[in-house]
Amino acid sequence: MTRITIDGRTIGLGEAPYVIAEMSANHNGCIDTAYRLLEEAKKAGADAVKIQTYRPDTITLDSYLPDFQITEGLWQGRTLYELYEWAHTPWDWHKPLFDYARQLGITIFSSPFDTTAVDLLEDLGAPAYKIASFEAVDLPLIEYVARTGKPMIISTGMADAEEIQEAIDAAKGAGCDQLAILHCVSGYPAPAEDYNLRTIPDMIERFGLVTGLSDHTIDNTTAVTSVALGASVIEKHFTLDRNGGGPDDSFSLEPADLAALCRDAATAWQALGQVNYGRKSSEQGSAKFRRSLYFVKDLKAGEVITADAIRSVRPGYGMPPKCMEELIGKRLNVDVPACTPVTWEVLK
Repeated sequence: MTRITIDGRTIGLGEAPYVIAEMSANHNGCIDTAYRLLEEAKKAGADAVKIQTYRPDTITLDSYLPDFQITEGLWQGRTLYELYEWAHTPWDWHKPLFDYARQLGITIFSSPFDTTAVDLLEDLGAPAYKIASFEAVDLPLIEYVARTGKPMIISTGMADAEEIQEAIDAAKGAGCDQLAILHCVSGYPAPAEDYNLRTIPDMIERFGLVTGLSDHTIDNTTAVTSVALGASVIEKHFTLDRNGGGPDDSFSLEPADLAALCRDAATAWQALGQVNYGRKSSEQGSAKFRRSLYFVKDLKAGEVITADAIRSVRPGYGMPPKCMEELIGKRLNVDVPACTPVTWEVLK
């Protein structure tokens, strides 16, 4: 399964990287900000914007017990319920956001976190689904999504190889025939050294699926590098202002950063090309400046070429330097002035 298609765009081996701008909570509770994020993602050249579909009560329990307390990281001091109340995208925003994205001409889809979210997204005609890393172990949810018949992308943060295979088996077993997986580190932000990008080609070989990267580092280096290792999808969190104070702003790309990612990922993919030892189009004009053999003194017809009469120099209009020994002792059939290229035509 080396290719999938989302909203008419083919993704996979041989195709340019598919860039997903993850809106997540970066609307910061303002639908106008969400609209602007759609606009800026389109301007930046992203292929898709992804949102998240949950309410706090569909993703966790409203409890202050220790299990539900966040004790470290960006969201320290909140309960899970409080975090998701702050971060969620209201369900009544979904239709206007889907409508506006379609008006702009950019694909929009979502990560559902329970079956009611899937039902809502189906009503909106979502073209694909993303399973978040934390839900990669929720096999019943994966099966429910698979039964929609839509393409599915599964993030694999925190999942080991066995758990990734279980998620894949669940998706395929429930009928998903367009499946991609994303290498991911579920740290917010995540240091580049945690990414171990050499895992990507191993995932491609091991699981035989379209494979990409969900990147939580704070710049684009890791994402662009992943393209050289076979990543067909790149997902990055996206905000209008990294200092906006929202749940995910601080580790998200701003519009100029997203535009740079789209440009540089495409350039990296183009640079990969294919195995080719031939002379490239941009080299045609440079070939004349390679080394070749030139006469370095005036010689008369009939004279014998000696070692001090020719040299390997630039430019490249003479015979190749490898012919030097073969030429020593040959006689000239014409006069040659110094700085003349050595050619077979001047030899007897």
